[in-house]
Amino acid sequence: MLDILQYIEMTVAILLCLVVLVQSKNVSLNLSSMSGGMDTVTKRGPEKILQNATIILGTLFIINSILLYVIKA
Repeated sequence: MLDILQYIEMTVAILLCLVVLVQSKNVSLNLSSMSGGMDTVTKRGPEKILQNATIILGTLFIINSILLYVIKA
């Protein structure tokens, strides 16, 4: 059981790193946008899928880490 959880941990960690690195950062230093209100930004298509995948993989990673800690202790 411990070996299976360790393999799952490695796989989820690698997938999480890949998903985070694939995401693009649309950060711009546009000074004109600083005057007034911020427009609402919604994620659509692949951006939303990558964001949801990051949340799911992060949650799986944390749960798996806790399980590994409990089993080893």
